[in-house]
Parts: sequence; structure tokens; C-alpha cells
Amino acid sequence: MQFDWVYFISLFSMPAFWKACLVVIELSALTWVLGLVIGFFLASAKLSSRRALSIPAASYIWLFRSIPLLVLVVFVYNIPQMFPSASVVLQNPFYSGLIALVVTESAYMAEIHRGGLLSVLKGQKEAGRALGIGMTGIERLIVIPQAFRISLPTLINEYITVVKLTSLVSVISLTEILTVGQRLYAQNFLVMETLAAVAVYYVLVVTVFGWLLQWLERSLDLNKRKPQTLNETALTALRDTLGAQPAKRREASSDATQDPLQLRNIHKCYGDHQVLKGIDLTISTGQVVSIIGPSGSGKTSLIRTINGLETIDEGAIELYGQAFISHTDAPNTARIRRGVRRIGMVFQSFNLFPHRTILDNVTLAPRYHGLNKTLSNERAHRLLDKVGLLAHAEKYPHQLSGGQQQRVAIARALAMEPDIMLFDEPTSALDPELVGDVLNVIRDLANEGMTMVIVTHEMDFAMSISDRVVFMENGIIQLDAAPEAIRCNAEAERVRRFMGISTRPTNLPAAVGHA
Repeated sequence: MQFDWVYFISLFSMPAFWKACLVVIELSALTWVLGLVIGFFLASAKLSSRRALSIPAASYIWLFRSIPLLVLVVFVYNIPQMFPSASVVLQNPFYSGLIALVVTESAYMAEIHRGGLLSVLKGQKEAGRALGIGMTGIERLIVIPQAFRISLPTLINEYITVVKLTSLVSVISLTEILTVGQRLYAQNFLVMETLAAVAVYYVLVVTVFGWLLQWLERSLDLNKRKPQTLNETALTALRDTLGAQPAKRREASSDATQDPLQLRNIHKCYGDHQVLKGIDLTISTGQVVSIIGPSGSGKTSLIRTINGLETIDEGAIELYGQAFISHTDAPNTARIRRGVRRIGMVFQSFNLFPHRTILDNVTLAPRYHGLNKTLSNERAHRLLDKVGLLAHAEKYPHQLSGGQQQRVAIARALAMEPDIMLFDEPTSALDPELVGDVLNVIRDLANEGMTMVIVTHEMDFAMSISDRVVFMENGIIQLDAAPEAIRCNAEAERVRRFMGISTRPTNLPAAVGHA
């Protein structure tokens, strides 16, 4: 029997098929959007540390990924046999099919979302916490936008799957594309021609909406965005708008009579490994304190306890004489977040937000904490100019070099106008030729009187900029002295050997405190 091309072509002018296409589009779009939203909440619940959330979510995902969709469609459609009141909704094949599809797709999309959420680096959340942003704000502003971009290609593929799965709803007589085709070939027995037309209609729907979703994916792809560098004319105009701001020493805090930081008997363990063994440390206003020591000595753990990124097992931290963090505190409490807003943090690996421009990176936290857009933009532009990156304000982090990214990270921390700055090995991830620019920015902050704690392996820099150098080894402070005392005092022999400084014995006493 020959293929009837005339009949095949005539099927594309049949209104019933085009109406059925609209049904498929409505059903698939609603399923995709609802599955997207419900799946995200399921993924978040499954990742929760609360078992009351994670266990039910995991059970739901396991169950509805296991049940065949065809079985679920028929089951949902026949629920009114057990619950007659449900017939108001479920006797309509469209709603029965929609519910069955959403229940199934939510389970699948939850796993897609979970993969996206797990792909967002831990440092992104830590950067948010270091800026005093609450957990809800971190999820909304930092994690979800990045996770969605990561998951989008797979979610688009899932939409195509949903379009094809709508054909299964024909089993409950929903008038969709396959149902129309079945009714036709049951009358004229032209099965091949009719099913070929059905296939073309599905391909058409998938192609059009797949293209639209791929356009969305391309528009969100940061790698396809061209670097936006301000030219000299625009840069001059922007600087004129900002006006001149003479360099000046930082004004003393209202509670400057108190030492900014006091660490008392800080202990920290990771499992059975004790990394901090009773640290006592006081930082005075305007001091620059460098923390040095061999790898594994507890330097990074110590600095991370200061702004609550790590809990402590014993001891307490005071901020300007007020209780800030203790071993009894839950992580990220409101009191800790208030204190963290006074402490700027610069990470070893930058931890810039890759989905936001340089300007947005710097303005995010101030705007979250209530500063209006005009003032936050002005402050950000001034800080970017200060670190030599004003021309790159509209670029994205991946369009900058490592040294430039670290200077942006410093500007982002300064945008909160902190009283204290923490630097966790700010140059260790940089190529040697990029280190100088970052160190110059830190040196400028020291000259302005910023109180700073710096974990570093740059020994010459530490000795030249610091009021005190703290040497840590095996989780304890072995020496806390001024640079000159380290160079000259016999008790600092171990530190000199570590730093590669030649010994110059003298009877000078060890100096502890502000040089």
C-alpha cells in the first residue's frame, strides 16, 4: 500500500490538530513551570540538615521516580472512585493529566535542582555570610541564581521530555495530538500517514519552544557577554560626577576606647584533630597583625573563627568589649551577623559572585542592609577607583585577572565600611607578577589606619607592614612580637629560620604590642 502524500499534507490544515497542539503546549508549559518550582523546594528540603524535611523529600523523589507515568495517569483519573468529591476536578482529563505529570516531573526536576545547588561552591555562601547576609538572602541573591544557570540546560531537556510525555495522557482520552491521530486512523486506517503527521506536530512544538528556551540559556550565559570597559571619556565623566575625595586617616570608632578584638582561650577541633589549642590574642585599634606559620598550624582556622565562618569548641571572642562569639552560640545568629558587618573578610580564592558584575559585587551587601542604590553605587565607584578598577565596573569576575579579582574582593569588603579587615592569604592564589598590586592596596589601608589581621606567606611584606607578627605552630601561638624584635631577639630564632631571616643576636627584649 502506497503512502498517501495528499492525505498526509492535508492533515496540516486540520483545525483539530492545531487545537490539540495548543493543549499540548498548555499542558507541557504548566507541567514544566510547576515542576520547576515544586522540584526546587523538594531539592532544598532533601539537602536540609533537618531530617524532618530531608527524609520526606527523599521519599517523595524515590517513590514518584519509580512509578511509571502511565500508571500514575490512570490512577489519578480514577481517584474519584475512592473519593467522589475529587470528581469536580479529576473527571476533566486535562487536570488529571496535569496533576500526574507535575507529581512525576517534580521528582525528576528535584534531582536536577539538587545537582545545581550542589555545584555552587561553598565559598559563595561563606562570602555571603562574611558580608552579614542572612541565609534566606544568601539563597535568594547568591545561590539560586547560580544554581539555576547551572541547571538550565538539563531543565530545557526535561521540557522536551515533558512535551513527549503528554502523549501518554491520551490513555484517558484527553484531546491532544496523539488522541486526534488515533481517532483519524481508526476511521480511515491510514495509520502511517496519520502517525507521521502526529510526529511532525510534536517536532514542531519541541523545536519552537526548545529554541525559545535555548535563547534564554544563551542570554544567561555569562561567557558570551563581551567585556564592558569604560573608555577614557566615560571614566573622566564618572570621576567628575564622584568629585575629589582627599585621602584621610580613618576616624576612630565610637567605642574605640575598647580593643577591637579579644580572643580568649579559643579551641577548635575537626573530629579528633585539634587545630587550635587555647589561643589568646588581643588586637588594638589601628594595628596591623600578620599571622604566619607552617601549613597546618591553624592560621586559617583562627581567622575564620573571628567572623563566625567556623564555630569554636571552647572560649569566646569579644568585639569592642562586647560579647560577639562564644562556644555556646549557634552559627550565623543575628548577633553574630551584626558583629560580622563590622568585620571585612578577603578570601584566598576571591569568592566573588560570578553571576554579578563587578559593580553589583561591591553594592550587593550595602543594598541588602538598606543603603539606597544611588549611595551604594557612589560608594562602590569610589572604592573601585581606589583599587584601580573603576574602568572595569561593568565587567564580570571571569573577565578579570586574578590580581584584579582580589582587588575587587577588597573593595567589596570595604563597601560595608568595616572597622576591622581580615585577609586570609590574599596573594597565595596569584601569579607572582600580580601580587604587588594587591599588596599595595593592603599597604594603603594600613597607612589609613585600618585595623587588620593578615594571614600570609609573604614574609617580607609581613615584616614591612606589621605592627606585630604572630607565629603559630601546632595550634598555638609560639611568638607574638614586633618585626624588629623578631629580627634581633634570640628567642625568635625559630621564627627567623622559618622566615629565612639571618640571625642578628642582641640583648634587646621581645616587644609585644604596637611597634
